[in-house]
Amino acid sequence: MRTRPLKVALLGCGVVGSEVARIMTTHADDLAARIGAPVELAGIAVRRPDKVREGIPAELVTTDATALVKRGDIDVVVEVIGGIEPARTLITTAFEHGASVVSANKALLAQDGAALHAAAEAHGKDLYYEAAVAGAIPLIRPLRESLAGDKVNRVLGIVNGTTNFILDKMDSTGAGYQEALDEATALGYAEADPTADVEGFDAAAKAAILAGIAFHTRVRLDDVYREGMTEVTAADFVSAKQMGHTIKLLAICERTEDGTSVTARVHPAMIPLTHPLASVRGAYNAVFVESDAAGQLMFYGPGAGGAPTASAVLGDLVAVCRNRLSGTTGPGESAYAALPVSPMGEVVTRYHISLDVADKPGVLAQVATVFAEHGVSIDTVRQQGKDGEASLVVVTHRASDAALGGTVEALRKLDTVRGVAGIMRVEGE
Repeated sequence: MRTRPLKVALLGCGVVGSEVARIMTTHADDLAARIGAPVELAGIAVRRPDKVREGIPAELVTTDATALVKRGDIDVVVEVIGGIEPARTLITTAFEHGASVVSANKALLAQDGAALHAAAEAHGKDLYYEAAVAGAIPLIRPLRESLAGDKVNRVLGIVNGTTNFILDKMDSTGAGYQEALDEATALGYAEADPTADVEGFDAAAKAAILAGIAFHTRVRLDDVYREGMTEVTAADFVSAKQMGHTIKLLAICERTEDGTSVTARVHPAMIPLTHPLASVRGAYNAVFVESDAAGQLMFYGPGAGGAPTASAVLGDLVAVCRNRLSGTTGPGESAYAALPVSPMGEVVTRYHISLDVADKPGVLAQVATVFAEHGVSIDTVRQQGKDGEASLVVVTHRASDAALGGTVEALRKLDTVRGVAGIMRVEGE
């Protein structure tokens, strides 16, 4: 074993960073044995140097992150501060000064992944980011290495633990959205400002990363259609259960049917109770991958939290350090396919539409005519009436999102339709 240690700079010492530092310290001998050389934590960049950090030597702490990554003797920079800046500048500076990078920064990778990969390649360094998607779940490495010889057609997953906890609570207890969110906040599953989670921004960043790797195509955050889950109601779960379904916030990345383009989207969807993702409870994540040769695979586990995310960071750190010792680099960006990303209007799926209508003869016929005029085929209809008002639930066959949008717009113009109470996509069938 080489005696000179590999030096690691840690950017950020919050929930994840502190766990990375702890594991590097307590498992130092095991890490050295697995890598083939000792690993030394050479410095930790933080914003608040006066904060008490148990087990962190004070002499390692600095507020000058730029000076840390410019030292020249750093082998690997671990970035867990998040956000776009200063993370982007620090990562590119690390490459320029001879370090490889391990990151958990989904937002930055979704926005500027191509530029970061190009910078890493230009300097002959590694950029690894397993922890950026689904916490401890090994997902990025299987997609870009284990399935490198296969053709991935679809990636369908629950990639945000906060939203899954809220929807699972609504499903299991009948609670409304706000009640379930309040419980998630009280238990620490939701941030004080949960917008990034419940509006789908977090999942959309992860979808961009997954789509890019799965389809060998550059997919940016702006390419991902995003719809939050704040409008999901207890009544939606009642309707889902009547169909033998439940509701999940899904990240869906897939090739179009002719294989000439890809789509990436995040939105609530009904899925059958028989689908493996339907049984994912609490704050857990799971991703379902469909490929030509391997068939259907599911990856499941804790998708967030200090220790789980640190596990993924340390796995990347070991791989990058091994590459460093052997003088090689691991896989970089694979974007050779360069497939276009189709707009949401071209996505084809099934739909569940709830309508408030007048309870009188001929209404169903009017509604059915509108669907037919827009080329959307009806699978099932369920109607309930009381005191001159009625609810009409229509489940369609597969249709394009554009066709469904035109149908709903026309339905709103019918005198007999009081309102469109809800629209939800139906996936996993």
